[in-house]
Amino acid sequence: MKAVLFDLDGTLIDTAADFIRILQDMCREKGCAVVDADLIRTQVSEGARAMVKLVYPELDAEDPVFLAHRQRFLDLYGADIAVDTDLFDGMYPLLEELESHQVPWGIVTNKPRWLSESLLQALNLTARCSVLVCPEDVSKTKPDPEPMYLAAKAINLDARDCIYVGDHPRDIDAGRHADMYTILAAYGYLPLQYKDDLTAWRADCIVNNVEQLHQAVRQLVIAPLKAKTLTSEQL
Repeated sequence: MKAVLFDLDGTLIDTAADFIRILQDMCREKGCAVVDADLIRTQVSEGARAMVKLVYPELDAEDPVFLAHRQRFLDLYGADIAVDTDLFDGMYPLLEELESHQVPWGIVTNKPRWLSESLLQALNLTARCSVLVCPEDVSKTKPDPEPMYLAAKAINLDARDCIYVGDHPRDIDAGRHADMYTILAAYGYLPLQYKDDLTAWRADCIVNNVEQLHQAVRQLVIAPLKAKTLTSEQL
């Protein structure tokens, strides 16, 4: 393996707290019961529509009123995108080790580009990220493998030389369809309907925290690099 690609929300970056803050404020403005934080967390990977639907379940998703609420939610999020957001605990050392060995890492996400770029900039990750693939860059998004192939091409690698880490079945499906090594981030925002049997996702590896992810990356990427370097020195 020569590169590590991540899903964004719930895999690389812990963004849930800011979504929770905004959605619960919207509940208070509406005068309805505040949606539970854990429930919101399970809907983050499903996108803005699913999250706003928690506040306005009575509205059709195509209703202009619902769409206006969705846009307001996105505007509020975009204005304060990283108030309580940061990389998952343990992710900084993982990225630093990859960078110290010149191993590229990147992001393949279904999050809109304007929000993805704003988030990376807020966390000072823009220059460190080797590739960012968003929905606007492809004709078909995950679970289709098109974004995976595009990311690999951008860093001059074959998709089979890349690891993809994600917390949603579509992440694992996209990685598998591109012949990438897939890692299921079970510490992420797993959708309720898919949590019972994680083996059914058919990921190559399941990790329960970032420490386990780091160990897997060391075994799959760093250790072979060190062995290759040692062999070269011996020759």
